[in-house]
Amino acid sequence: MRKHSTPATLRLLAQGGFAVFLVWTGLRFLDHVRWALGQSEVWTPKPPAVEGFLPISALMAAKRLLFTGAYDPIHPAGLTIFLALLAISFLWRKGFCGQLCPVGLLSNLLERLGRRLGVVWRPGPFARRVLAAPKYLLLAAFCYVTFSMGAQDIEAFLRAPFNMVADTKMLLFFQQPSALSLGVLGLLAAASVVIPAFWCRALCPYGALLGLFSWLSPSAITREEAACIGCGRCAKACPVGLPVDALRRVNSPECQGCAECVGACPVAGCLGVRFAGLRLPWWSLAAGSLAVLLGASVLADALGFWQSPIPAPMVRRMHMLLLGQLPDF
Repeated sequence: MRKHSTPATLRLLAQGGFAVFLVWTGLRFLDHVRWALGQSEVWTPKPPAVEGFLPISALMAAKRLLFTGAYDPIHPAGLTIFLALLAISFLWRKGFCGQLCPVGLLSNLLERLGRRLGVVWRPGPFARRVLAAPKYLLLAAFCYVTFSMGAQDIEAFLRAPFNMVADTKMLLFFQQPSALSLGVLGLLAAASVVIPAFWCRALCPYGALLGLFSWLSPSAITREEAACIGCGRCAKACPVGLPVDALRRVNSPECQGCAECVGACPVAGCLGVRFAGLRLPWWSLAAGSLAVLLGASVLADALGFWQSPIPAPMVRRMHMLLLGQLPDF
């Protein structure tokens, strides 16, 4: 690759490209919701990718799949995306978080703003652990609720009218946010300017789950001690402040797989990506993550686990009930 092609550049391009795809998905979903609510007579199918924003439903569907072998009949794409992200974390660490996640893109841009303003605070080892604790507590709470539910409760939740229109409820929430919601989002944005990757390192339970799966990953950033000159640039470049310069293998669940440390290293061959001992180019984390996600969607579509099987008349009826425009009978 050309010299100017760096991990930071690729990260922005990958995250930006994925964000453009999600904007396109959102616009299609908006047309679908307008039809479903009777505001348009032009039927637009729901883009399956929007179900990726329903992680709680996907977690419950994953438990149902694990114990019954039955795939989610309501949001099949949501379950497919959930399983694909777990596979990415196992194969390519938290490659989705570091290379594709749209929240990661915003976090990345806010961190750059903080650096320009000179207000970035990099927490030490103890502070990093304290910051990371809330997301693991949230993950534990979600897992406890999900796995304490019986099979009948899971089935009832998945087939409930609320779950059928959960993606629409999410859209309406962001279309008409309350003052409190806007205030919370503003605080999160401000915190991300001062503390790099604040949401990712402190509050994202999805990222916590992916981080736990990444512990088992055969891939990792590795450092050749003989080639290291101890400049510390790799540690300074790490968005979550990991001590890369003191590790031979970066196996922390907090590693986002962004490879920014590799791009910051001035010594060729000192830092790199290894997969089960095999040395790979730094861009393999991004390419591998994207390949798994695309491959999962193509395979799921071929097997009938991508498009929602709910008939269009039922979709419209559920949405009309959502707004109380039809009697519930």
